[in-house]
Amino acid sequence: MRIGELARRTGVSERSLRYYEEQGLLTAERTPGGHRDYTEGAVDRVVRIQELYAAGLCSSKIAQLLPCMRDADGGPSATADARLVTDLLAERDRIDRMIGDLQRSRATLGEVIDAAADASAPRPEPSERG
Repeated sequence: MRIGELARRTGVSERSLRYYEEQGLLTAERTPGGHRDYTEGAVDRVVRIQELYAAGLCSSKIAQLLPCMRDADGGPSATADARLVTDLLAERDRIDRMIGDLQRSRATLGEVIDAAADASAPRPEPSERG
């Protein structure tokens, strides 16, 4: 498939797809006219790359990690080296800390919302209090 179709099917810009290729994250054959020609598996690869970026990984870590992940067909890939595993464990710990920070921020925001709602609730007039 051409780059435009891959972009449409994955929701990723053509510019990003070219960047992925420059970084060694994605490969394409070239047609005789020089156009990129991606395999069907490129769709899953791009989705996986997007998930890894969303998890906070940089392109160099993704390039190291992709060969270690199972492909869409379930086939095994290369084995991750010990350093990569250590780096990924640290990244997971960082994400866990961020989740904890976000949960605390959400709880604080909830308290502020509750207090603001209570403060803005209509108060009964003195003669209505009984």
